[in-house]
Amino acid sequence: MKNLFFMSLSGRNLTIAFASFVVLLTTLGILFFEGSKKTVAITLNGEQTVVNTHADTVKELFDELDVSLRSQDYLFPKANAKVKDHLKVVWKQAKQVSIVKDNEKKTIWTTAGTVAELLKEQKIVLNAHDQISPKPEAAIKNELKVGIKKAFNLTYVDKGKAQQVWTTSTTVADFLTQQGIKLNSLDRVEPTLTERVKDNGVVNVIRVEKVTDVVEEPVEFAVVTKKDEGLEKGKEKILSAGKHGRVSRQYEVLLENGKEISRKLLSEQMIAEKQDKVVAVGTKELSLQVSRGAVETGKEFYVTATAYTANCNGCSGRTATGLNLRANPNMKVIAVDPRIIPLGTKVYVEGYGYAVAADTGGAIRGYIIDVFVPSNADAYRWGRKKVKIKILQ
Repeated sequence: MKNLFFMSLSGRNLTIAFASFVVLLTTLGILFFEGSKKTVAITLNGEQTVVNTHADTVKELFDELDVSLRSQDYLFPKANAKVKDHLKVVWKQAKQVSIVKDNEKKTIWTTAGTVAELLKEQKIVLNAHDQISPKPEAAIKNELKVGIKKAFNLTYVDKGKAQQVWTTSTTVADFLTQQGIKLNSLDRVEPTLTERVKDNGVVNVIRVEKVTDVVEEPVEFAVVTKKDEGLEKGKEKILSAGKHGRVSRQYEVLLENGKEISRKLLSEQMIAEKQDKVVAVGTKELSLQVSRGAVETGKEFYVTATAYTANCNGCSGRTATGLNLRANPNMKVIAVDPRIIPLGTKVYVEGYGYAVAADTGGAIRGYIIDVFVPSNADAYRWGRKKVKIKILQ
């Protein structure tokens, strides 16, 4: 019995010893496995962590971490680099971003952290007047859309005054809104609101106004003539003086940039009536009277003849018998010495024609006559000459 007990105890100890040995080996294996791992400091999208790994390459390390790598990602060192103890790995995941610049769209992958970093990466330089959305300090997200509008110079003219401005507008209407420019109902713009604005272009705002203008204006009187048989022919007499009237007129005036373009009569009201000028015009034929004596009808003799006009210096235009030579420039009249040829005598003058002795003159003495002609040129052509004169009546 004693031998059997010792034999049973010895077998149990052997099992325990074996089990302990296995546990020891396992523990030693685990300790060896863990101890053989390499320590790696890794920064993933800006977050730092430390891992222990048996990975031989950086690519295997990321496979262990279940992180997918893209060719556009930032990775240092490279994916095929060997993993060493205390290695430092930096990874930035690339994001897809759309950049719309002046209506031109470009889609890129980037590892930039902010919009400002993206602009630097793409070598896009903005000036103070350019517009960008979202703002430069905004963080980059996947499928982010970045809109850029480059500012350009434009000349803005308002009421004739020009100024240079920066703008990112696309149309004239957008430009006016951006600049805070308001149009009144009658104002107009060149070019039209729907047209696109261009670099170094001109937007001209024409301010249009309609105003009412009330003015008093004169009304011209007319000259009315009446025949008067009691008045000698060629004479005029004012029967009533003319007087201008006055009328109040209301106009609608169209102004562009303060300058009058047109006016339209709306209404008028007579303030004072005009009074026409009435003039009597003589129609009575002059009955020429012989001043003294008579001369024998049919008598012929020679005289010295000169010529004169109604517009000579000191001339009134009227003859000694009252004829108006200025009103009758083609009348045949001679100036005579009444002692030789009485006034009113009808004669025939050689080279002149039929005429009447109806005028006198200070230099007309004896057998001298002065024939009336229409112009100074005619008088020069006549000159001074001897002519035959015949008494007709």
